[in-house]
Amino acid sequence: MSSEGFVNLDKPAGWTSHDCVAKLRRLLRERRIGHGGTLDPAVTGVLPIAVGRATRLLPYLPSGKTYVGTIRFGLQTSTDDLTGDRLAEADTSHLSREAIEAALPQFLGHIQQQPPQVSAVQVQGQRLYQLARRGEAPTELPWRTVEIQSIRILQWRSGSQAELSVEIHCGAGTYIRSLARDLGAVLGVGGTLAELRRTASSGFDLNQSTPLTELLDGAAVPLLALDLPLQHLAKVQLSAETSDRWRQGQAMPVPDSVLPDAAPVRVYDLNGQFLGIGAIAAGLCKPKVVLAAL
Repeated sequence: MSSEGFVNLDKPAGWTSHDCVAKLRRLLRERRIGHGGTLDPAVTGVLPIAVGRATRLLPYLPSGKTYVGTIRFGLQTSTDDLTGDRLAEADTSHLSREAIEAALPQFLGHIQQQPPQVSAVQVQGQRLYQLARRGEAPTELPWRTVEIQSIRILQWRSGSQAELSVEIHCGAGTYIRSLARDLGAVLGVGGTLAELRRTASSGFDLNQSTPLTELLDGAAVPLLALDLPLQHLAKVQLSAETSDRWRQGQAMPVPDSVLPDAAPVRVYDLNGQFLGIGAIAAGLCKPKVVLAAL
């Protein structure tokens, strides 16, 4: 069988997410490889990579992400980070930590956010970065609902261009560049993202990640189990007979199930083999992703 599983990759700066996928395709000689959430080239950290049959499980990974980043106040750029053109500068000597703490709560919970002018968000079938390259960026960016669970201040550095280091827990689709821009706007001085590292994503943590540089130096690609990032899903274990029928596409009863309808679950046979993803409906477990078909 060809290579399969997940790779918890630590992406370096300067690489796109697609660059990482392309490199692993060559290293593993496997075409079926995808990633679990785009990272901008300047951003480092956790990039979940799915190999082989693991690509079918990407929609079921948890959506939570954690970032550690630095916001620089008194600077506005065309990309909302340091890679863009400088648009405006302001002195931030008057800015205080207390003002920051008072402003942060409005960015918690489900909020409306506009993506950066240069981003992968699509407008009328085209990505914003493609429009920006042609000088056709829309004057009004689309609003999107995102969720930020927490923002924790790690360090505050006052001065003429003050900087704030934070840890952010958020849901998929949240742009930290937009948060930096919008927080700076609320404070009246402008802001841009100076540095960002993703420390957790989709069930993977930076502490257990493998730097891409190690793989480039010849280290073996560590493939993780197919069900490793799915521990947030409830587990259903089927008998020998029902597991065979489930793998053939039949919905099987789940005794004493208290799971809500449409809830995705991990499905195993009596030997503990991971069979795939099911969905509960009226006490039945319907096959959604069958990894080990008969």
